[in-house]
Amino acid sequence: MKYFAYGSNMSSRRLRARTESARPIGVYTLPGFALRFHKVGRDGSGKCDAFRTGDAADRVVGVLYDLDPADEAPLDEIEGLGWGYRKEQVDVAGPGGDLERAFTYCAIRIDASLRPYSWYLEHVLSGAREANLPGEYVAEIARQGATPDPCEARERAELAIYA
Repeated sequence: MKYFAYGSNMSSRRLRARTESARPIGVYTLPGFALRFHKVGRDGSGKCDAFRTGDAADRVVGVLYDLDPADEAPLDEIEGLGWGYRKEQVDVAGPGGDLERAFTYCAIRIDASLRPYSWYLEHVLSGAREANLPGEYVAEIARQGATPDPCEARERAELAIYA
């Protein structure tokens, strides 16, 4: 099954720690959506959202993964399906314009005043760089403001996958 990751799950290390079967297919684009960091996280910080704008000029760039169907339910639970995110079937465009049907997660609860924790932003940036997303798109992500996590142990644990 195909899964379109646009936030912290673009990082193959992070996604494989959650779903062992994840295999990247390539960089794909979701038109009519914009990347936002306004999803209310369980920890109270902002997480990524593919926010539907309906504007053809907007796009979310991410990584299309192939997943074993057995990994879908565990990923749904990790992503907070029904509380944090809802699942959507979307058509994403590959480098040659070919369309692939995939599922992705879109935020249920949003708060535009939220900022991501710095470790979360690092997951997103690590995945974007690993996938070789377009430079200007990565720069847009890097310009996103972040807040230090008051729980230093959580930050260390989150970033340990890159050590």
